[in-house]
Amino acid sequence: MARITSAELGKESIAKLLIRQSVPASIGILVMSINILVDTIFVGNWIGSIAIAAINVVLPVSFFIAALGMAIGIGGSSIISRALGKNHQEKALQTFGNQISITLLVTVSMVVIGLVFIDQLIPAFGGKGEIFEPAKIYYRIVLYGVPILGLAMMGNSVIRAEGKPKFAMVAMIIPSVGNLLMDYIFINILDLGMFGAAWASTGSYVLCMGYILWFFLSKNSELKVKWEHFKLKLNILKEIGALGFVTLSRQAVVSLTYLLLNNILFELGGESSVTTYAIIARMLMFALFPVLGVTQGFLPIAGYNYGAEQYTRVRESINKAIWYAAAVAIVVFICIMTFSTEIVSVFTQEEAVLASTPSAMRWVFAAVPIIALQLIGSAYFQAIGKAVPALLLTLTRQGFFFIPLLLILPKYFGELGVWLSFPLADLISTIVTGYFLNKEIKNTLIETETTEQLE
Repeated sequence: MARITSAELGKESIAKLLIRQSVPASIGILVMSINILVDTIFVGNWIGSIAIAAINVVLPVSFFIAALGMAIGIGGSSIISRALGKNHQEKALQTFGNQISITLLVTVSMVVIGLVFIDQLIPAFGGKGEIFEPAKIYYRIVLYGVPILGLAMMGNSVIRAEGKPKFAMVAMIIPSVGNLLMDYIFINILDLGMFGAAWASTGSYVLCMGYILWFFLSKNSELKVKWEHFKLKLNILKEIGALGFVTLSRQAVVSLTYLLLNNILFELGGESSVTTYAIIARMLMFALFPVLGVTQGFLPIAGYNYGAEQYTRVRESINKAIWYAAAVAIVVFICIMTFSTEIVSVFTQEEAVLASTPSAMRWVFAAVPIIALQLIGSAYFQAIGKAVPALLLTLTRQGFFFIPLLLILPKYFGELGVWLSFPLADLISTIVTGYFLNKEIKNTLIETETTEQLE
């Protein structure tokens, strides 16, 4: 039964597959995003707005280390999807075993480094003034659970590669619900403050990993690794590394932008400006959940069919994924533009934050209707195993355009320059991605289809 499920990626209609893959992914991201939002609301109301800023300072550090697991997961999952498409079961097993081994080695090493340099990293990421002490408390505790989170994120990507999005969805829902329950108990009932918020997050990682471990040990998974599969193989590690480096680079740039944003905003407006961005960052995670869901649902479909050399289906999956993602992005745009003030008031009642955040949020979301093309385009190259273009297109928005704009515009426009950097980077990167995606489709997919028809 498991083999039939993965094989359906090459048989069922693309529209049905995108819905089947994207809806569970979207629901999982939605629940996770609601968890982040409600967690922020709990922290803001039960601890204070400084605690929101403190958590936002820690996020890029813990996200980057956790992203190592995500990078290994997505890099290996691309290999697994194509291997299953070609019916190369042994390569899929070897890849999965190597993913587990390297995830443990890398994340544990990074946690040690993160703890050693704790007093240097927190101020570097904007944890200054009143923000430093609560950020340090949260950082230390959350970091202990990062290896578990890394393994969980890696495993979640592999579940999707097997064509089982509903299990991946549950894997995202369990820790989200668990975190909120533990937030209520640790912060509101036991009054543990930042300690409670941190232990709730770490506990949620453990719940997630427990479910994923059950999945792979049960009959639901077709990837039954043996001890010999855990032995590191250089050729597999190179392929995982090349594709995973795309995701890792993306998260590294995200962490760098957090660093720059927190420091620039602290200099321009103090703690309240850092809090403004913390709220907007949560809304970016929450509001874009359906767009990200379509992107995640698209990856195994494109990868499997590319491996099976069904290029017409690959092209169809690209077109439909872009249209579906664009449609939901437009809905998100309308909601943000209409209800930004009401959204911000849910997080805090502090006048300084309420006065500046709604307009800033509108600027940040101004180009959301066009980002579907950029997300699907860069994801396509990763799905088919083309690491270099995937890396370059992934870095276009935040690396090549957003960071330079962030360094230049605030000098002329102050804090407004920070918020203008978001839509401008979205616009430029979408144009660049569209050009290269169109070129790839013409030169590879259409040309190959034509050659096969002539033969």
